[in-house]
Amino acid sequence: MLWRLALIAIAALCGGLAFWHAHKPMPPGTRIASPWYAVPSSEVGFIADITAADAYGRPVVSQAIFDQVLGVVHRARDFIVIDYFLFNDARSSAAGAAAPIRALSSELRDALIERRRAEPALRILLITDPINTPAGVPSNDFQMLRAAGVDIAVTEIGRLRDSSFLYSSLKRITSGWWSKSGGERRGALATLLESGNHRRTIIADDGRGGLAGIIGSADPHDASSANSNAAAKLSGPALQELLASELAIARFSGWSGTAGAAATAPAKERAALAEHTARIGFATESAARNTLLEHIDGAVQADAIDIAMCYLSERAVIESLLAANARGVRVRLILDPNKAGSAEASSSIPNGPVASELVTASDGAIHVRWYRTHGEQFHTKLVMIYGAERLWFILGSADLTRRSLDDHDLTANVAIEVARGTPLALQMRDYFETLWSNRAVLGIEYTADFGVYADSSQSSYWLYRLMESTGLASF
Repeated sequence: MLWRLALIAIAALCGGLAFWHAHKPMPPGTRIASPWYAVPSSEVGFIADITAADAYGRPVVSQAIFDQVLGVVHRARDFIVIDYFLFNDARSSAAGAAAPIRALSSELRDALIERRRAEPALRILLITDPINTPAGVPSNDFQMLRAAGVDIAVTEIGRLRDSSFLYSSLKRITSGWWSKSGGERRGALATLLESGNHRRTIIADDGRGGLAGIIGSADPHDASSANSNAAAKLSGPALQELLASELAIARFSGWSGTAGAAATAPAKERAALAEHTARIGFATESAARNTLLEHIDGAVQADAIDIAMCYLSERAVIESLLAANARGVRVRLILDPNKAGSAEASSSIPNGPVASELVTASDGAIHVRWYRTHGEQFHTKLVMIYGAERLWFILGSADLTRRSLDDHDLTANVAIEVARGTPLALQMRDYFETLWSNRAVLGIEYTADFGVYADSSQSSYWLYRLMESTGLASF
C-alpha cells in the first residue's frame, strides 16, 4: 500500500512540475507586442543574404547582412547591445556546403574589440545562448571579448518554459544544474531538448545621437555563414522598445550593468499614414504568432500572401493559410527542403509533409516551391501580405513552428507596413519574385518545383505531428 502511495506521489510531483514549467509566467523582456510607430520609410531597409549555385555546381553568393552589422558597430560611440543565438567558429556542420565559409564570428569579435579600443567609454553587451559554451567549455571568442571590457550575459535558460512535458520533470528533478551559471554547463542533449535564446539582433547608437538596429535570422557563426537569410535595418527611437526587452533578458540572466541611451518618446502612429511613411512594431515569442494570425485572418479576396521560410509546422498558421486560400487569397511559399542542418533532414520533416498537406488540402491552389540548397540552409523567416494599397510583412528569427511561436524559444521579429508603391515594397516584391521565378543569369536556379521534395507519406506526416505536439522536435 505504501509503495502505491509513493508512486502516486511521485507521479503527481512529476506531473505538477511538468505542467508548471510548461505554463509558468514568462520572464521579463519576453512576449513583447509593441504599439505601432510611424517612421519615414527611408528609415527602414531590407537586407538579404542569398546563396545559390550555377549549372556547374559552383557557389554564387551574395551577402550583405553582416556587412551592415559591422557598419553599425563601427559607427557606435556610446553603446552596443547584441543578442545572437550562435556566436562561435564551429565549422563541422558546414562540411557538406558548396559555398565557402566566412569567418563571421571572428569578424564580429574583432570589430567589437577594435571599436572598444577606439572608444574606451563605449559600453558593449553581448547576450547569447549557452549553446556557445557547451558543458562549461570556455569560448575563446568570449574570453577575448571579456578581456577587452565587453559584458557577456549567457541567457538563463532555466527561466524559460520547457518545450516538452515528456522530459521536463525528469530534467528539473535530476539535472537542474544544466542551467546554472547562465546555462553554461548545458550539454548536447539539453541543447537539443531545452528551449533557447534564438534572437538575432543588434541595437546601438548611430554616432549622431540616434539609434540604429538590425533584426534578422543570421548568426555570427562560421558553419552557418553560407545560409540564405533576411534582415531589416531600422533607425530611430522606436528601437527603444526592443532595446528594453534585450536589457531585461540580460538582467534576469545575471547581468547588472548599464547600456543604452536615454529614452526618447517614439513618434505616435498617425491616423492617416502618408505615402512615404512606414509603420513598424516589434513582436517577440508568441506575440509574433498573434500578430501574424491577425493579419493572415484579415486578408481578403484579391490579397496575396508570400512566405519564405526555413521551417513551417505550427498548426494554427497552417489552418489560417488554408482558410485564407478558401477566401480567395493567393498563397505562395518558398520553403527550405530540410535536407541540411537538422536531425529530421533525412525525411524532409517538417516542410515535406506540411507542404504536401497545404497543396492537397487546397486542391493545388496553394503553390509551393523549394529553395535549391547545396549543403547550406534557406534560413530566411519572412511573411509578406499584399493588400490593395499596402504591404505588411514580418521577419526576424522566428520560424513558423511551435517552439518559435509558443513561448518556448526566445525570438525577436519586426512587423513593417508600407505603401505598395514605395521603394521598400518594390524591393520586397522583387526579392520574392526573383527567387520564385528564377530570375537569374543562365544556369542559376534558386528554386525547384513542388514535386522535387514533396513528401506525401503518412508516416512522415504523423511523425511530424507527434514531434510537434510533444515538443520533441528540434525545429
